[in-house]
Amino acid sequence: MKLIIQIPCLNEEESLPKTLQDLPQNIEGIDTIEILIIDDGSTDRTSEVAKEKGVHHLVRMTKRKGLAYVFHTGLDASLKKGADIIVNTDADGQYKGEDIPRLVKPIVDGKADIVIGNRNIEEVKQFSWLKKKLQRLGSYVVRILSGSDIPDATTGFRAYSREAALRINIISDYTYTLESIIQAGHKNLAIENITINTNRVDRPSRLFKSIPEYIKRSLVTMVRVWAMFNPLRLFMNLGIISLCVGIVISSRFLFTYLMYGAAGKIQSLILAAIFLIVGFQLLIIGLVTDLISANRRLIEDVLLRVKKIELRQKHIEN
Repeated sequence: MKLIIQIPCLNEEESLPKTLQDLPQNIEGIDTIEILIIDDGSTDRTSEVAKEKGVHHLVRMTKRKGLAYVFHTGLDASLKKGADIIVNTDADGQYKGEDIPRLVKPIVDGKADIVIGNRNIEEVKQFSWLKKKLQRLGSYVVRILSGSDIPDATTGFRAYSREAALRINIISDYTYTLESIIQAGHKNLAIENITINTNRVDRPSRLFKSIPEYIKRSLVTMVRVWAMFNPLRLFMNLGIISLCVGIVISSRFLFTYLMYGAAGKIQSLILAAIFLIVGFQLLIIGLVTDLISANRRLIEDVLLRVKKIELRQKHIEN
């Protein structure tokens, strides 16, 4: 069984050597361990340092693409290199290499498709009170949307089986952490989590410039991905709400008309008509998007088959 540890990097010249040194050399149940560095257009010597330290594989972007793109590129490259299990970790040294054997064990034992490293956020001293609360709230929302029980949805310390890596298709251009969990939940992939300890990292986050920006982009990602898998439910609920409001206003107008005449109440009739029309339109949109969602599932199934054929052909050639 082959394990590839992928490490997305952006200007990690200083921290990368220590991160690589901390990675395990042998793991029970794993025959081969290889390291893949994905350099997201670094302007320092990140790629050179990776080569000097003898990493097995290096993918370098000529221009910064973003964490989500880099993560998905790493999965694709790892699969093409014959990985049976893929571990994703950060180059800043936040996660400890000694936890990787525990991270991959549920997959080695055939009990999970994805394993998440839970940081036990309340114990992470470098996180502010506000950040801890936002992390907890975000993870709670992701648990509802995905149907999973993951307590730390934003951690980047994860292990993926070959099947899980093949089935995850990241569409976000921001981050993969929330989207991949929601996708996994809707694709019936088995997700487990382990509790890990982390090293202190004082460097500011490179993923977002401010907390409001992070909240906004995370909310957009969560709603977008959930709606992709549940379009009928989303638009049906919105349509029913709009119709109910329209019916209530119409009933009020009808009552007023019968009791006192319609003078001065025509605005209620116009408002009711607007809500009723919008409600019917939302119901129709829900039906159309549900058909599009069914088509997307068929396309993803074809894509999965194509990926498997491509990897099988590559294996034969090698």
